[in-house]
Amino acid sequence: MLDLAEELHRWTEEGRAFAVATVVAVGGSAPRGPGAALAVDSEGTVIGSVSGGCVEGAVYDLCVRALEDGETVVERFGYSDEDAFAVGLTCGGIIDIMVTPVGTDAPARPVLRSALSAAARGEPAAVARVVRGPAELLGTALLVRPGDPRGASPRTEPGAGAYEGGFGGPAELDRTAAGEARALLDAGRTGTVELSADGSRCPGGLTLLVESSVPPPRMIIFGAIDFAAALVRVGKFLGYHVSVCDARPVFATKTRFPEADDVVVDWPHRYLRGTATDARTVLCVLTHDAKFDVPLLEVALRMPAAFVGALGSRRTHADRERRLREAGLTEGELDRLRSPIGLDLGARTPEETALSIAAEIVATRTGGTGMPLTGSGGPIHHEEETHGAGTSSGPWARSTIPMRSSMPSLR
Repeated sequence: MLDLAEELHRWTEEGRAFAVATVVAVGGSAPRGPGAALAVDSEGTVIGSVSGGCVEGAVYDLCVRALEDGETVVERFGYSDEDAFAVGLTCGGIIDIMVTPVGTDAPARPVLRSALSAAARGEPAAVARVVRGPAELLGTALLVRPGDPRGASPRTEPGAGAYEGGFGGPAELDRTAAGEARALLDAGRTGTVELSADGSRCPGGLTLLVESSVPPPRMIIFGAIDFAAALVRVGKFLGYHVSVCDARPVFATKTRFPEADDVVVDWPHRYLRGTATDARTVLCVLTHDAKFDVPLLEVALRMPAAFVGALGSRRTHADRERRLREAGLTEGELDRLRSPIGLDLGARTPEETALSIAAEIVATRTGGTGMPLTGSGGPIHHEEETHGAGTSSGPWARSTIPMRSSMPSLR
């Protein structure tokens, strides 16, 4: 749902009633993961997608019905060998979708409005909703975000921090859910959490979908060269906040890198020490000059970045490794270095090289092999651990279930 935050926030500000359909569990080769959403307003306007087109028509009908009867439902869609033309996922996957009406007087509307407002402003926020449990709790929501929610009256509990909303059950349930949601928010992940109805962490009673919205991850490119200009464009396409850093002011200019979010003139290692990074940050070292590379990589390989890669020939790489060992880096730290950077695509041009680098970044994040899918026989979709609002499929990811069924709860 939070992936539609800007448009849905506008709908709430305009006082529109709408229904939102959210993927809450997936299995097999499902096209989109938990958190993907489609919404329909009272005029029939549609935004978003839950399956890339396979079941959108049926989900639209569910949203219209939810607006009419005010009921939250969970539906299961999958592939049917008996009727290939029936509503289902022809890719062979299975998805569970929760459809929640958000009328102007819906109890969850204030919480969802706060969550959508925060996400639309690019502020960290996580909303937890009940997707399995008693019918009266389906769709109820709780919001957590760093600090006190603006414009809200949050409750602050030991170990849970500030949160808004709740599930209408024991206070311990809200406190535990807030703590679990905050942990996923801190990791920048969207995923599922199983709790008991009394708030203990014993699975089986309730399942919550926690959607996290966090600022985009950073890609920092060191070296203001033509390959960097191409990588900036690819990085922006992938959703990164892209910075370019070079110590040479004649090259590091906004004119040369108009699509970059930041262009910084500074020594790379000094800039990296002083700028904000986290475990989702991608560092691409394109300078292939030892006086820049070695001090920079000394810092980079000791940081909790998601990816550290360096451009250069194999001879350059061997010399760089030797210098880094002399500087005191351990074998474990050196093992984190992706060099020469990129997958073997036979790339020659800056654009092809940028594609090669981006492909390795994605494969590293998802656990992909980089091999052609043709003839591989392996899974097409890999679970993502952390990237932006990365997903976790939850305990139902490999369940065997029929093509489509109306369910009071997820199994």
